[in-house]
Parts: sequence; C-alpha cells; structure tokens
Amino acid sequence: MSKPPADFDLVFKALADATRRELLDRLHAENGQTLGQLCQGLATTRQAITKHLGVLEQVNLVVTVWHGREKLHYLNPVPIDQIARRWVHKFEAGRVRLLNDLKEQLEQEES
Repeated sequence: MSKPPADFDLVFKALADATRRELLDRLHAENGQTLGQLCQGLATTRQAITKHLGVLEQVNLVVTVWHGREKLHYLNPVPIDQIARRWVHKFEAGRVRLLNDLKEQLEQEES
C-alpha cells in the first residue's frame, strides 16, 4: 500500500481544530460568505477567525474569490473527499458488506 501524501497530515491538522470545523460547516451550509458573516455568532475574535481561515486556505479546504470589495470564502470539498477515499471508505466497505449479508439472510428467513 502506498503512503498517503504529506498534505494529508496538514489537512488532518487543520481539521483537528473545532473552530475550523465550525467554519467549514458554515461554508457547507452557505457557501460564499464574507469574513464578517463567518464571524457572526462565534465567541472568537475577528483576527482569530482570519488566522483559522488562513490555515484552511493553506491546505486548500477554503478558496477565496474577490467580488468587488468583498472577499468571499468558499468550501473546497476535494481534500475531504480525498481523505474519505483514502481512509474512510476502505474501513467501511467491510461493514457495508456485512450489513448487506445480514439483510439478505433476514429476508431469506422471512420467505
């Protein structure tokens, strides 16, 4: 099995922080938000949010686009999908197969 790219380590580190995960959840719910919108309701300073967004941008989880004077932040789901393909899917495949086998067995017993 090949070793995962070193970038995965940086993505995992970025995702380890609860505030950064909250920012990603907010962008997932409503993509294309300004810094001000993302700061609303968070008990964190604007400067701290800016730093968190910087970390997310560095690992390509957030992409920014200038729209006039506004800097809009967008979720980039590709790194999360890569992690899911590399780490999550291989561990869940066996469980899904077992659940499917159980379902088929129960259906046969009912017949």
